[in-house]
Amino acid sequence: MVVVIFRSRLRDEHLEAYRSVAPHILELARGMPGFVSFDAFTSDDGEGLSVIHFETLEHVRAWREHPEHRAAQKQGREQFYSEYTLQICEELRASKFNLEAGDARVPVDPVVGDDRRTSDSGA
Repeated sequence: MVVVIFRSRLRDEHLEAYRSVAPHILELARGMPGFVSFDAFTSDDGEGLSVIHFETLEHVRAWREHPEHRAAQKQGREQFYSEYTLQICEELRASKFNLEAGDARVPVDPVVGDDRRTSDSGA
């Protein structure tokens, strides 16, 4: 699994234009092979955070090179964003807990090989 972390700040003067383009670009991403999920959040100070999951780095590269996405990237730099950072991360470890599903498993961290029952952090 590959995680794309996109942190950004939008320029106020182009918010309406951004809001007209963004839904279409998201639908394109959702239709890409290897797309897994998208979540977006905005902090109280206006910073945006998008977290996108793709199955492989090759899927991320294909999305990066999609012609309409390339045009939107250019428009983003020229109009929409006052700043952004982009991080591409490969998943080292994952665990999931869902109380409603009755999860009782204890994840073992394959990186360090420890049993998380002894951790005080709850991680």
